[in-house]
Amino acid sequence: MKEYQTITEISGPLVFAEVDEPVGYDEVVEIETPDGDTRRGQVLESSEGVVAIQVFEGTGGIDRDSSVRFLGETMKMPVTEDLLGRVLDGSGSPIDGGPEIVPDDRIDIVGKAINPYAREYPEEFIQTGVSAIDGMNTLVRGQKLPIFSASGLPHNELALQIARQATVPEEEDAGDDDEGSEFAVVFGAMGITQEEANEFMEDFERTGALERSVVFMNLADDPAVERTVTPRMALTTAEYLAFEQDYHVLVILTDMTNYCEALREIGAAREEVPGRRGYPGYMYTDLAQLYERAGRIEGREGSVTQIPILTMPGDDDTHPIPDLTGYITEGQIYVDRDLNSQGVQPPVNVLPSLSRLMDDGIGEGLTREDHADVSDQMYAAYAEGEDLRDLVNIVGREALSERDNKFLDFADRFEAEFVQQGYDTDRSIDDTIELGWDLLSMLPKEALNRIDEDLIAEHYREDEGETVEATAD
Repeated sequence: MKEYQTITEISGPLVFAEVDEPVGYDEVVEIETPDGDTRRGQVLESSEGVVAIQVFEGTGGIDRDSSVRFLGETMKMPVTEDLLGRVLDGSGSPIDGGPEIVPDDRIDIVGKAINPYAREYPEEFIQTGVSAIDGMNTLVRGQKLPIFSASGLPHNELALQIARQATVPEEEDAGDDDEGSEFAVVFGAMGITQEEANEFMEDFERTGALERSVVFMNLADDPAVERTVTPRMALTTAEYLAFEQDYHVLVILTDMTNYCEALREIGAAREEVPGRRGYPGYMYTDLAQLYERAGRIEGREGSVTQIPILTMPGDDDTHPIPDLTGYITEGQIYVDRDLNSQGVQPPVNVLPSLSRLMDDGIGEGLTREDHADVSDQMYAAYAEGEDLRDLVNIVGREALSERDNKFLDFADRFEAEFVQQGYDTDRSIDDTIELGWDLLSMLPKEALNRIDEDLIAEHYREDEGETVEATAD
């Protein structure tokens, strides 16, 4: 292993050094400062005679007298099943005061792409216990379903609720036999504040969710470069647990906006030609490399499901980050500012939200045979109620027909009872669908034009409609 003392330039998170032999792209580097401090880095660019190294722990204290060692391998994540219950920093070192990790294996963090032919189609339901997701935008095992939020909205609370409550119902029914796969959560936090980190950790410890979780923490004052490694560390761990240890793994990555900002910062330091709004032109490829690491592999028990969370700058969903994310992922969950200001918890707006794989993950044998019809009907009724709200602002409520008034009441109750549930309520899919029937029974039977007549005969509550009429009188 050669050691060089040939640093020529330091620019932001980058160090440039001269070399006299070829150095591999992404190779791990150790830089030793004159006072004996060792920093880790990664080769970002390698041309004849000069390499650009991005330093994970920041470049403070590095000067021309520092020595550079190229380790001849790419960055690897030490993995073992014992990582469950541990808290690591953004580059995979333990920060929970526990013992050192004794790895079963060390896996390249760039990961191998899943062969499309070996992918199994995602179609088993994951229960999050959140009605707005389970009932209306169902999450399926192996899916990637982002949460689109904005600054100041409670996306962290929603993420914690999902991390705490998410289960695979049929695995639970199977009992603790050897057949079923266990459920695990990998939580990757990028660029969050110390306060947010404390909230996350308190919640994980208070609820016992930490026992089945691996937590990666990259804080706002950690170097931006480390932020680009954190999601790869998290996903490598998730793939190991899923495909080697047969876990069903839910990966929650927050906040992807901070990750993209780090890409932009490094791109600027490298003096790259910027793309849209200053983000690098390769950001689409970079995000796809992360998001496409969700899925199932034929013949393997486990699965990797992703919920990336991003805050849309300026509440703008045409911004490059949500825009590109929407192209790659299978739907999105919108956290809504208006609902939040009305005190709805979690403030999920189901109208622009979408789960593209929902139809394959629900129905008889998966959730319930009436799930799809109830969901479609509630969506249509809520959308009609929303339109009528705009009309009421112009003509007043008295000008509306009795039928229209029922749809208005439905929209109000849908938000107040179905979407609103608080962050500590865990609703089973049965509870969610039964609640849907309670609300739909406010509407006259003839208005339920998206539900099979046999299902209406079986589930429609005659007395619900009468109660609503009585209160209206």
